[in-house]
Amino acid sequence: MPAINIEDLSEKDKLKMQVEQLRKEVKLERQPVSKCSEEIKNYIEERSGEDPLVKGIPEDRNPFKEKGGCVIA
Repeated sequence: MPAINIEDLSEKDKLKMQVEQLRKEVKLERQPVSKCSEEIKNYIEERSGEDPLVKGIPEDRNPFKEKGGCVIA
C-alpha cells in the first residue's frame, strides 16, 4: 500500500480519514491507567530473572565480548 501524502488530499478527504480513525478508536476497549500500570509492573517483576539487562549475559554466550587483544611490538 503506497504512502499517502496528507497535503495532497482535499479537505473533504482529510475529514473522511479523520472520521474513519475516530470510528476505529471508539471501538477500542479502554482501561484505567492504574490497572494497566499494575499489570505492566507485575509482568516486568515476573520476568526480571530472565532479563539480560538485569541479570547480565554469561561470558560464554556474549556475542559482543572481546575476541582477543591487539599487541604492537
